[in-house]
Amino acid sequence: MKAFETFHPIVLFAFFVAAVGLSMFFMHPVYLAITFFSAISLNIALRRQLFFKDWKLYVPLFFLMAIINPLISHNGQLVLLYINGNALTVEAIMYGLAIATMIVAVMLWFSCYNVVMTSDKFIYLFGKVSPALSLTLSISLRLVPRFRHQLTQIIQAQKVIGMDYTAGSLWHRIKCIVRILSILITWALENAIDTADSMKARGYGVKKRTAFSLFIFERRDGIALTIIMLLFVTNLAASFLGTTTFYFYPTFGTIKWDIDSLLFYSSYFLLLSIPLAIEIREAFKWRSLKSTM
Repeated sequence: MKAFETFHPIVLFAFFVAAVGLSMFFMHPVYLAITFFSAISLNIALRRQLFFKDWKLYVPLFFLMAIINPLISHNGQLVLLYINGNALTVEAIMYGLAIATMIVAVMLWFSCYNVVMTSDKFIYLFGKVSPALSLTLSISLRLVPRFRHQLTQIIQAQKVIGMDYTAGSLWHRIKCIVRILSILITWALENAIDTADSMKARGYGVKKRTAFSLFIFERRDGIALTIIMLLFVTNLAASFLGTTTFYFYPTFGTIKWDIDSLLFYSSYFLLLSIPLAIEIREAFKWRSLKSTM
């Protein structure tokens, strides 16, 4: 278990709300660079092997989104060339890169969220407020990873018996894909019935039910939550003051490097670096303990 995962669920949830919420609206180049760097660093710290596998998805998606914008948007003053009478501008290209960076960064944050915020933590936070909604969201968040895992197992099992959808004639591949989908749907329906029976057997829906949890709000959680909230409010203030604003059209805005701007940039970096700082601190602490043994 990673060090950041051991914090109280409300601290983890508050951090990801702040990180994802700010990342979705800050299109300033400096903020985008901080967001992208922080999201990648946290992914390497929390899910190193899965992260490097996911680049097969992220890299094509990044370039696809970056290319789409200059093809559909022809605004801007710095024209590179004309394609069928439509201007290809530097501003449109840079805005496409900014949008792609923001979307990929948000996806990376959600990847870390799925690792850190398990279903029991989510139900602990929202189970008393809205038990049905928290359970529905928890099941929904687990649905895609479970389907992917089960689909991988089905494909591997089918390859063993000669039903490989990547080889053979077109008709053979279609038969294999239909067979795999049929098995996956059957598994999903059976799993839904098992889940319903299990919930009924455990008394779900009974009034005045209790819930067991091992989560205790400690002093370190209070300190971490306070720091997150202060930095979050600071960055909201930066947004209201216009520090996070950057224009791509009709031409590029200016990037400020005055003292106030640098302080706001630093506050955003500190906010997104909290989990990584916790991981680094725990790693040094563990090495120190090992050296004294």
